[in-house]
Amino acid sequence: METSKFFPVVETQDEGYQKTFKNCAELVPTLPRSKGWWLDELFHYQGFWMSSFPIRGSMLISDHFKPRPTDIIVATSPKCGTTWLRALIFSIINRASFDFNDHPLRKLNPQELVLLFEGHIHKGGSTSFLDELPSPRLLSTHIPYSLFPKRMTDDTSACRFVYICRDPKDVLVSKWHFSNKLRPKEVPPLSLEEAFDLFCKGVSHYGPFWDHVLGYWKASVESPKKVLFLTYEDVKKEPLGCVRKVAEFLGVPFSPEEENKKTVEEIVKLCSFESLSNLDVNKSVAKRSERPVSNSDFFRKGEVGDWVNHLSPEMVEKMNQITEQKLQGIEFNFH
Repeated sequence: METSKFFPVVETQDEGYQKTFKNCAELVPTLPRSKGWWLDELFHYQGFWMSSFPIRGSMLISDHFKPRPTDIIVATSPKCGTTWLRALIFSIINRASFDFNDHPLRKLNPQELVLLFEGHIHKGGSTSFLDELPSPRLLSTHIPYSLFPKRMTDDTSACRFVYICRDPKDVLVSKWHFSNKLRPKEVPPLSLEEAFDLFCKGVSHYGPFWDHVLGYWKASVESPKKVLFLTYEDVKKEPLGCVRKVAEFLGVPFSPEEENKKTVEEIVKLCSFESLSNLDVNKSVAKRSERPVSNSDFFRKGEVGDWVNHLSPEMVEKMNQITEQKLQGIEFNFH
């Protein structure tokens, strides 16, 4: 049984898991730390700031996860369109299995249909839960690309990653709002100024944001058949084209018959922010012990450029300077 003060209790009889738990419990207290965005602590682990739970999840993946050629990993830095991308890829992969009028997305939040990789690798104290999932396994993650084992990232592995990033100014604003929803009512809200300072220093969950983006961008250039790189802004601007691009990348392109039936348009309509946010299941404000956020918390505005309503000119200038410096020479932008 896990007893470290940094982790929730997880029972396991698996000797391999016990060893990883022990190694992680000994490692985490030695790492540089910072206060988090709600009541958690962040630890500097292999170049990124993470809370203790995903650190252990990352270590469990590296030590024990057995990838399949059909695995699809939906990857994002937090608050970059994760919920939308989960819904989209689930709909593309399973489009022949469901009627759009009676679709699982109308009854379940995308977080429940596409499970968080580093969270569910803990489930049951062994790999059995993930091992029992049917292929193709569709898993979501915020883990930086460099933290995945080589058996998942080298060219001999056929598992694929779809990554989406977003203008860091919008990421900051969205993360700030989201974090304040997680803070207990008796705790003062996190100020935008403090959130801005932490974000610019790279001290945010799975951050620095720019390093996270660069890892997946470089992988998409080096291994374009393994990693597909998208921006939230492009998806909002050209949703039909992006859906077709994702389907092609995953090896399930739309047939002429599907094009004639407007299947692409149906997927875009079902997975749009407007559609998902207005479903009863995603209006729920109920919270669970295993997930201290409600379904409604994952939907705020979904707009491009909402940062103009929050950030001062000085903040915008500083953020743009950091982005230009960090992403210098990269062949994409957030406009």
